[in-house]
Amino acid sequence: MSRNLVIIGGGAGGASTAAEARRNDPSLNVKILEGGKYVSFAACPMPYYIADEVKKKEKLIVRTPEKFREQGIDVSLETEVLSIDYNNKIVEVRDNGKVPFDILVLATGTKAIIPGIPVEVNDGVFTLKKLDDAFKIKTYIQEKKCRKAIIIGAGFIAMEMCESLQRIGIQTTIFHRGTLPANRWDPELSQFMLDEIKANGVEFVPEIETKAIEKGSDYALCAVTDKGNWEADLILFAIGVQPNVELAKTMGVALGQTGAIAVNSRQQTSLENVYSVGDCCESYNRISRRHVNVPLGDIANKQGRVAGRDISGNPLTFPGIVGAQSFRLFNLEAGATGIDEKEAVKSNYDPVGIVTWANAIAGPMGYKKIGLKLIADKSSGKILGAQTVGYAGAVGRINTLSVALWSEMNIDEISYLDFAYAPPYSGPWDIIHIAAQALRRKI
Repeated sequence: MSRNLVIIGGGAGGASTAAEARRNDPSLNVKILEGGKYVSFAACPMPYYIADEVKKKEKLIVRTPEKFREQGIDVSLETEVLSIDYNNKIVEVRDNGKVPFDILVLATGTKAIIPGIPVEVNDGVFTLKKLDDAFKIKTYIQEKKCRKAIIIGAGFIAMEMCESLQRIGIQTTIFHRGTLPANRWDPELSQFMLDEIKANGVEFVPEIETKAIEKGSDYALCAVTDKGNWEADLILFAIGVQPNVELAKTMGVALGQTGAIAVNSRQQTSLENVYSVGDCCESYNRISRRHVNVPLGDIANKQGRVAGRDISGNPLTFPGIVGAQSFRLFNLEAGATGIDEKEAVKSNYDPVGIVTWANAIAGPMGYKKIGLKLIADKSSGKILGAQTVGYAGAVGRINTLSVALWSEMNIDEISYLDFAYAPPYSGPWDIIHIAAQALRRKI
């Protein structure tokens, strides 16, 4: 008899699970239940769509429901799941619908964090989480002819969005409760980012708390803060996300210490024949040796493939992550991988770090500033993490160091790695060599 595979959530993880499971076991009856208007979409390019670098919205849709159906996968959009009866293997959806399952996949993603402040006017107040959010923001900007925007938050989505809004002629202000943007990066590197933000006309207001959103006088909206009032046409909350685990909790699925769904290396949860993939579940960090929640699309895709293979009887294990991440900020590249000193101490390492500044290319070719922080364990010399910001080559260096982290290399090995040297791309001694050797001397 064929089995019923039901996947709740049609983002990167859920869509990947469906495709892989059906590909490996065509006898499966596969159904995706998606609460939004779109399935299998690319969320990461959304800021670039808003900035008109991605011209057509269709470019953000990886696969349509029609394409899934050609593969034998049924997709139900705008379908709200109310509850899950695990004992009777039934998913209950709005309008009294009941969907039976033999195997269930929770791919419920994350939800944007909204501060608990009074919001008098909703029109023009946004988060950027789903594809429909991007479409609504772009339409609003065009229809209202927006002149000013406020971004509340200073993480990497805020960084990408301040660039996107500024590039299309919207004067942008960032509110941040801290002092420097992108707090995963060392303060020296974050200061470099802040200088780039200001050089491109973005106002950055540190140590500020937003108290309320009210109707404006000269502009549509007014942000009331502990440092006065700012008016704008558009306000974007970009203060982070949290795993969407309400369904998991009500059906008795175990959560991990992060608050996300706990899974093993085959993406199985604590309940038999229930899997979880993507932003709502945990991943194993190979450096900290802890389970973490990292909501990124590439991780979700990999986890979906692992779950799909396991469901179809062709087991595959997810080997974990090292925490690689990158973004663009005007003329800068920023990247990070591994763990920082604080997390290293929690993981029983004795961390030592150093920030190195150098030229990303060979001197005769000009000067493109790049900064790199390396962190290693004092006793073993094992590399634990890296962060970089620069005008060229920053992301490439982070990818290289991610491989070094994955392979558990030490700083002595990294100091003499054989790179593809050419003057347009680096000096004969790359910043990775320079930083590793400097860190060795410090240890």
